[in-house]
Amino acid sequence: MRLIQFENSHGQRQVGVIEGDLIQVLRETASTRELALAAIRNARSLSEEVLARGTDSSEQSYALALQEGRVLPPLDHEDPAHCLISGTGLTHLGSASTRDKMHQQKVADDAALTDTARIFQWGLEGGRPAPGTVGVQPEWFYKGDGSIVVRPGQAFQSPTYAEDAGEEPELTGLYVIGDDGKPYRVGFALGNEFSDHVMERRNYLYLAHSKLRNCSYGPELRVGELPRHLAGTSRIRRGDEVLWEKEFLSGEDNMCHSLENLEYHHFKYAQFLRPGDVHVHFFGTATLSVADNIRTQVGDRFEISMPEFGAPLINGIEVSEQGIAPGDVRAL
Repeated sequence: MRLIQFENSHGQRQVGVIEGDLIQVLRETASTRELALAAIRNARSLSEEVLARGTDSSEQSYALALQEGRVLPPLDHEDPAHCLISGTGLTHLGSASTRDKMHQQKVADDAALTDTARIFQWGLEGGRPAPGTVGVQPEWFYKGDGSIVVRPGQAFQSPTYAEDAGEEPELTGLYVIGDDGKPYRVGFALGNEFSDHVMERRNYLYLAHSKLRNCSYGPELRVGELPRHLAGTSRIRRGDEVLWEKEFLSGEDNMCHSLENLEYHHFKYAQFLRPGDVHVHFFGTATLSVADNIRTQVGDRFEISMPEFGAPLINGIEVSEQGIAPGDVRAL
């Protein structure tokens, strides 16, 4: 089952089930978050809650809703401060070679490894523990709250001080915290974890700075278990030309951490278990255009696609003039 959140022609929020090019509108449902919390309270799966509510047949075109920019992120919170965006890195096979040319390191000699390669090696050795047991913790980063999310089809706002505006094609896990303070996975979506890789390359301690950018995920929420092997395409268009294109792999067969391990090491923190909150977690990637010396520019478009997730996630790039100048902070 694939769900979307969207605005109808009157600007009202609705949730829909995608069937071909038509949106089957879920009855009396304004948000995926409300749907998920109801499923938890009713002791149902999300699919069961959808079936219990039922849909109204419609002639609403999914393609037209995308074209008109009416498709929203598939899970959000009406108060952006209660939506946490985070992620884990060095989780996919090959991700260390992208960031640190690990294949040239002497893995047998721990002293020869950089911190990046060492964390990746720890993941290979202990990131897939037996179910119900604790494995090694991954690299983790804070991305922002719900205010940084741009809807599918919209442009990322790259700040004037940015040194790079680069894509990261990833899978995202979408979660709500139930009334019982437990995390519940609503499903998965395609994501573009937009980052500043040139800044990050200067020093790995700049990783935190490089992540404080927009992101996007969707347009569709895939309900249910994730296939173990997934192959998608990450593409950058400049005008009518394809500037760069590459396959990216995900799913647990292509990762050095299990999803259970990544989820545990995020939700083990009590401050992430506030009832009603939404969490969007990027699971990482091994494929970046910056590794092929691609420099994006205003007007370029990112396209991230994977057959199992329906329509591609498309975003452009604009420059944001918002922010402050040195000296703008005033003492009271």
